[in-house]
Amino acid sequence: MTISKTIFAATPRRSLEKVIRPAAAFIHGDRMDPEILRAGTALLSTVGSGGKLTLPDLPYDYASLEPSVSAETMKIHHTKHHQTYVNNTNGLLGKVDDALSTGDGSALISLAPAVKFNLGGHLNHSLFWKNLCPASESALPAGNLATAIDKSFGNFDAFKSKMTAGTVAVQGSGWGWLGYNPGSGLLEIATCPNQDPLEATTGLKPIVGIDVWEHAYYVDYRNVRPDYVNAVWDIINWSEAETLFNDASK
Repeated sequence: MTISKTIFAATPRRSLEKVIRPAAAFIHGDRMDPEILRAGTALLSTVGSGGKLTLPDLPYDYASLEPSVSAETMKIHHTKHHQTYVNNTNGLLGKVDDALSTGDGSALISLAPAVKFNLGGHLNHSLFWKNLCPASESALPAGNLATAIDKSFGNFDAFKSKMTAGTVAVQGSGWGWLGYNPGSGLLEIATCPNQDPLEATTGLKPIVGIDVWEHAYYVDYRNVRPDYVNAVWDIINWSEAETLFNDASK
């Protein structure tokens, strides 16, 4: 099962095939940026049958991540910000469908940045919620992931220090990521601006992500991003990260 299979709520497969497959063929035929093709292919491969994208439930209560992240922040982040990405993506897919039905290639291409931003926001946040857990359940990585961290960075402390520094240094809004490189078989740290999804834009498979948009921490930490990033380490769900790593490295 791919990572994204746990992300998408039921979506009409026939409808999305009509939208995404011709779009991917059109873009591929015109030698457009391959990240758009990868994103379309990923979407097509993960949808099921049923309605539109929906906001996923959290696997814990809003207050469960305190004191690292407050219930107020979690509720706003989940029900307002993530919900907006879901709503916008559903609206955009309708516009993509219209552009395809009329053969309007210019309109289709012009929609790509908004689809990337809003669908990326949905993908990123759906991963992020599962990357977190109550502090009492956050045990340091073990097994294959621990071995891979040591192989890639030397030891866990070196990895944590490098990822913290990179994530804090993101300019403006974006994400810090631990990703798996299928080519090298190693873990890498990467940052992405805005809502750019890691795999579609870098080829790395996401293992752990940290959201550093201000809405993720401003209520609790104001503009002191380093304090927020340091606090997030107390609530990382390393069991979920291990599962993602094992799936990615098969």
